[in-house]
Amino acid sequence: MGDLCYVPAVNGSSLCGPASDLPETHLDRIYMDYNATTPLEPEVIRVISESLHDAWGNPSSNYSAGLKAKAIIAEARKNVARMVGGEAEDIIFTSGGTEANNMVFHSALEHFRRHHVPTDPSIHVLPHFITCNVEHDSVKLVVEQLQKEGKAEATFVPVSKVTGRAEVEDVVAAVRPNTCLISIMLANNETGVIMPVGDICQRVKSLNKQPQRLRILLHTDAAQALGKISVDARELGVDFLTIVGHKFYAPRIGALYVNGPGERTPLHPLLFGGGQERNFRPGTENTPMIAGLGKAAELVVSHVTEYEAHMQSIKQYLEERLQIVFKDRIHFNSSFPGSDHLPNTCSVSILGPTLQGWRVLSTCKRLLASIGAACHSDRGNRPSHILLNCGIQAEVAANALRLSVGRTTTRADVDAVIEDLKETVHLLEEMNS
Repeated sequence: MGDLCYVPAVNGSSLCGPASDLPETHLDRIYMDYNATTPLEPEVIRVISESLHDAWGNPSSNYSAGLKAKAIIAEARKNVARMVGGEAEDIIFTSGGTEANNMVFHSALEHFRRHHVPTDPSIHVLPHFITCNVEHDSVKLVVEQLQKEGKAEATFVPVSKVTGRAEVEDVVAAVRPNTCLISIMLANNETGVIMPVGDICQRVKSLNKQPQRLRILLHTDAAQALGKISVDARELGVDFLTIVGHKFYAPRIGALYVNGPGERTPLHPLLFGGGQERNFRPGTENTPMIAGLGKAAELVVSHVTEYEAHMQSIKQYLEERLQIVFKDRIHFNSSFPGSDHLPNTCSVSILGPTLQGWRVLSTCKRLLASIGAACHSDRGNRPSHILLNCGIQAEVAANALRLSVGRTTTRADVDAVIEDLKETVHLLEEMNS
């Protein structure tokens, strides 16, 4: 982990800081919460530091520090585009994934307002969104808020309890004449299931060819997939793809891929100001963080095959060890035969009335993990609605641990975590016997 280590915080989340600031007893903690956030790669830290020192100027200025900042941003844009199979002009830098997702829904509303032709002008028709019932809150809550405000209708397609996926036929069956956006995540943050986004796009593009059909825009939140598997927006066929830096060893900044923003694909700003990002996202650019995002994207382009193979090997070893040690007491919540999965994600429950996930994690001496999405940590100890929606029984979901491995996780780390879990289970059951 270099000069960073991790200490537990509330509800199984974690905090990161310099090792020298922490008590020595925390130095042997083992972090398996890479789906929540990742540390910065040393090369990413280096380019951020250099940018802070050398490229402090306003990128819109013509003096040397400003021109250097502008060049750094341009290079980062190319690298991010390359990571997702797009062109530099397709990338809009944002504060993060939440802003990017909100921009997509805002753009879809405006697209509907400008282009929908009602069959009966006397009837007020609202735009209709399609998403699924295991999305991240930055999609789910946007849709629910727009429904609440009476600005949109929505269908939350249930994922299959057999495959864990939003199935193509179910998504297509939800399409209405007023449907203007379909947003399906590329990979789920808790189960690791990869959604059939490419197949959905293919079917919807056929629908879009129908005469008088309002174009249905296509969006995927790729936060959990980038840096773990190869992602190509053009191959998928999406109009929008959300990029979240802190999931692939970059800083907490993001970007939105738009296939020809303002030309092939409608894009409308949430903010108005100085005209940066071609007026789509004004505000003086955060040069150091953009530089870090670009370097992290460059590393993904060069090494994603190695990253994927390593994480897949470690996850497989982790699951084998869990099965051997806990035998029939183990339930893999992320096991959906026939579905593709992220190479690093293992949601698992150790069965037993005293082995709720939060209790296990708060008792473990070494393991740092979570019971589900980090953004749900304020929901207390309730079972994950994601797992419940995937068909996992409530008493099993309550015991869930989301273990997500990273680029530097080793077999020795897995062995230590398994031993920690064994001791924790024994202790909890002894305390309640």
